[in-house]
Amino acid sequence: MFEEASEVFDNMFKSSFPLTFIVFIPAVLILVSPLPAEASHEFTVYRMQQYDLQGQPYGTRNAILNTEARTVEAEVLSRRCVIMRLADFSYDKYQKALRQSAGAVVIILPRNMSAMPQDIVQFMELEPEMLATETIVPVYFAMEDDELLSIYTQTLTSSSSQGSLSAAEVLLHTATANGFQMVTSGAQSKAVSDWAITSLEGRLAGVGGEDLPTIVVVAHYDSFGVAPWLSYGADSNGSGVSMLLELARLFSKLYTYKRTHAAYNLLFFLSGGGKFNYQGTKRWLEDNLDHTDSSLLQDNVAFVLCLDTLGNGDSLHLHVSKPPKEGTPQYSLLKELEAVVASQYPEVKFSMVHKKINLADDMLAWEHERFGIRRLPAFTLSHLPSHRLAQRSSIMDVRSVSPSSRHGAGEPPAGPHVDVKKLSRNTKLVAEALARVVYNLTEKAAPGDLQIFTEQMQVQDEQLSAVVDWLTAQPRAAQLVDKDSTVVSTLEYHLGRYLKDVKRHYVKADKRDPEFVFYDQLKQTMNAYRVKPAIFDLLLAVCIAAYLGMVYLAIQNFGVLYSVVRRITQPKAKAH
Repeated sequence: MFEEASEVFDNMFKSSFPLTFIVFIPAVLILVSPLPAEASHEFTVYRMQQYDLQGQPYGTRNAILNTEARTVEAEVLSRRCVIMRLADFSYDKYQKALRQSAGAVVIILPRNMSAMPQDIVQFMELEPEMLATETIVPVYFAMEDDELLSIYTQTLTSSSSQGSLSAAEVLLHTATANGFQMVTSGAQSKAVSDWAITSLEGRLAGVGGEDLPTIVVVAHYDSFGVAPWLSYGADSNGSGVSMLLELARLFSKLYTYKRTHAAYNLLFFLSGGGKFNYQGTKRWLEDNLDHTDSSLLQDNVAFVLCLDTLGNGDSLHLHVSKPPKEGTPQYSLLKELEAVVASQYPEVKFSMVHKKINLADDMLAWEHERFGIRRLPAFTLSHLPSHRLAQRSSIMDVRSVSPSSRHGAGEPPAGPHVDVKKLSRNTKLVAEALARVVYNLTEKAAPGDLQIFTEQMQVQDEQLSAVVDWLTAQPRAAQLVDKDSTVVSTLEYHLGRYLKDVKRHYVKADKRDPEFVFYDQLKQTMNAYRVKPAIFDLLLAVCIAAYLGMVYLAIQNFGVLYSVVRRITQPKAKAH
């Protein structure tokens, strides 16, 4: 029979070339011509934090992605890129993706954050939990656009429709539906070596002697959030930086004139690495207290005032590690703050919050604790009652426009934001209290409602607003601000306008036992390719094999039929 079939093939090849073309060429073309992947969309993604702090790893440990897209509604997420919108995000869904060993997670952020205040508040609360432990699953954030939203919608439709279908229908749907292959262009992340965190200091020297008391004003300038490239830190701590610069401007004017030149040294310090356990402050204290014989911090420090998150709210809290004793400069500042609030700003609720330093914690609560560990009297002023509030470390802490342009009358913008009027009020309040301490106005029986900073000496709202706008125009995560950054050089320029002896201080991690390690590949380009799913190739191969098998069987049967007919007709031909 095989010989007859071979004969049939030979005859068919010789006598019927069109038939051969129809039967075999389509199958061969399908096999050798792969389906092209159509580039559907290219967009920027921002990877979740990856860093080590005091030997403990945090964030995502992977930065490579090349896998098929799914939404969290799909039954199987293993080795898939899970796409979800912020409006649909929940910690349970996020954990589901991690438990099923998803290939990656992409969270789409809305273009207008103010349209979804509840989602913003919910996500802010979850950011610390997302960073609490490390994960090998790469986590990205992307800003919503029309193409990305279309990809999400199509993927959601494909993922959701499978739940109500039979197994055969799911197989057919999976094989025929279009999918998206998500591919990043970057390399695997690696540790950044020799990264320097920069801090800045400047001073106004007092008059009247050598051993003058020193007041230190501190604010950290870096920001923090679940994704470094999305961390703009408007309130935390753009507000503190802008207040420090305005205080430097105001007191530099006072110190220009002999009549108002006080007998206090004023030392201003902009610290880097504040969100990483105040690394810049730690090194600055070591340099001034351990590695030099002459420093203002070694002599007569009246107190250290740290400014943190002061751009909103009608409350002010003075956070202390140890309540100040009566008769000390710290106690004088506390009483002057209370007096200024009572006489000039009765709408403000002022209080002192006492929290002891817990050396067993990996992270310090506030920046003043760095000074407290070195036995320097210090406190932090903030409108937040607790260091645990999520808005201190959130990508949602962005600069918002005025309420009237986005919301109804009197409705505040969603999430953290900076209210310039309240920042200006708080700046004036602090300036008045500091001036009363510096010039000893209470002992001189000056009335509590006496205002020093008025007319030409008043706080400039435009200056505060301009500084906050500039600070929030770029992310200021510590991993992104190196010693050559425009953030550092611009801050140095502004300090130099008002202060003397402006200096830089650097801190690098120890190579043998680093306290902090940063990683690269925090911002990448992702491509979404429109492709058929992998099962489509399998099903196509099965169909081609079945098609060729049917052709083979048909040819075999044709050969048998041809042989029978030939045997029947041959004897008749011989008989004739």
